[in-house]
Order: sequence, then C-alpha cells, then structure tokens
Amino acid sequence: LYELERERQQSARAADRRDQVGTGDRSQRIRTYNFPQGRVTDHRIGLTLHKLNEVLQGDALDEIIDALVTEQQASQLAAIEDNVPA
Repeated sequence: LYELERERQQSARAADRRDQVGTGDRSQRIRTYNFPQGRVTDHRIGLTLHKLNEVLQGDALDEIIDALVTEQQASQLAAIEDNVPA
C-alpha cells in the first residue's frame, strides 16, 4: 500500500515537472532565426518577418510584440465570448 502511494506521488511530481519544464521537444519552438534567408518566424502566432538584422538590433521587435499582444487580446475576447450566455 505504501509503495502504491509513493509511486502515485512520484508520478504526480514528474507530471508537474514536465508541465513546468516541458519535454524539450523541438515542436515546442517559440521562434526560429533563419540567417541564410534573413527571416524570423514566431511559431506561436505564425508570424514571419524578413527582417532578421532589424529584429536582432531591436528595431523590429515592436512588430513581433504588437502581433503577440494582438493575438493575446483576441484569445481573451474569444474566451469571454465563449462564457457569455446567448
């Protein structure tokens, strides 16, 4: 009985850790910097900019940030709409 409880707790801890740390899988990419093509892709929102040097210098970061903020606001509005009774 003790052994079963200990295994359950270890499994729960391992799941919590996986959720916090991630699996390290390449499919969980946030952003790709493609130097030969001069391209930056943010995989979270599907944004691709052909301004690699500007992004690295900080001049085009606002475009990425603005797109991320817009996507977050749209997600929040959609969640609110889903919770409003018709």
